[in-house]
Amino acid sequence: MGSTWGNAIKISIFGESHGTGIGVVIDGFPSGVDYDEAFVLREMERRAPGRNKQSTQRREADLPAIQSGIYNGKTTGTPICALIQNLNQRSGDYAELAVQPRPGHADYTGMVRYKSCNDPRGGGHFSGRLTAPLVFAGAMCKLWLKTQGVLVGSHIQSIAQIQDMPFDDVDIQPGQLETLRNADYPVNNARALDAMLAAIEEAREEQDSVGGVIECAAIGLPAGIGSPMLDTVEGRLSSLLFGVPAVKGVEFGAGFAFAALRGSHANDTFYQDGGAVKTETNNNGGVNGGITNGMPLVFRVCIKPTPSISSVQQTLNIRTGRVEPLSIHGRHDPCIVTRAAPVVEAACAIALADLLREANGYA
Repeated sequence: MGSTWGNAIKISIFGESHGTGIGVVIDGFPSGVDYDEAFVLREMERRAPGRNKQSTQRREADLPAIQSGIYNGKTTGTPICALIQNLNQRSGDYAELAVQPRPGHADYTGMVRYKSCNDPRGGGHFSGRLTAPLVFAGAMCKLWLKTQGVLVGSHIQSIAQIQDMPFDDVDIQPGQLETLRNADYPVNNARALDAMLAAIEEAREEQDSVGGVIECAAIGLPAGIGSPMLDTVEGRLSSLLFGVPAVKGVEFGAGFAFAALRGSHANDTFYQDGGAVKTETNNNGGVNGGITNGMPLVFRVCIKPTPSISSVQQTLNIRTGRVEPLSIHGRHDPCIVTRAAPVVEAACAIALADLLREANGYA
């Protein structure tokens, strides 16, 4: 099971959507970091379900119970284990999925991979519910990154076809990231948000779903972090970002827009600003040759529409061998993008903490 990740800082995520609980073990985390419980709980709240009608109505408190690794308000340096209880399951909603796999979901591939021994209730270990312990691990890494002068933040770049104002990728300020973090919906343009929520509501009323894009940034990263070719910053981040359910694409800097540019427009010109080396543009998203260049790290993540929709779909009945109608029951998000920002930030923070610890000789 590929649920363990990292070199210097390793995370191992466990549990199923409708099991008794889910959680994470973080190994290699530095000692002496202040445990800011209010900060961690706010991060968990940002991702938690049931907060609005754009979200699944499954309500979970998502309170992490610390089992080890924190003592007298500080990290001890030993493995941190956090357990999150599942308190609001409705497993009967998923009984038919053992023979009728949902289109676009992992029901079928999970069944094949684990020879029908996997827990299918609520998606089991493939569920977005497993992003809750990922957010806890990311919150812990954010606490340490802050001591290193590194901040991570994000906003909803788009939902359906509606676009938010992108980051100014050469000048992202800490205050902007903090404002986004404290917003119910992290966007830079309130008018775009109104249109986004209308698109989600339209999809919900039509028993459908919509996807979107999260733009994430990290500021304060020193130059020289990462390695070329097979162990790049982009590769390390992407390997964790693609572990987030529903993520189907990642691009750094200008990303696929590079294909339409000439080199003279794509290149980022270096200059010196009071002793610091900077670039006039940031098309490469703060990374050259797989190594950070000191500019803001900027990337975008594409999140597909929620595959569990209320309208009737056609799917194969494994038992009968016939394609038959499928009505999906349960509580599902018409758009998971509104809850995805803290998850994407968490993956980024974990990857950067791992890279920084490794660069400092802790791997």
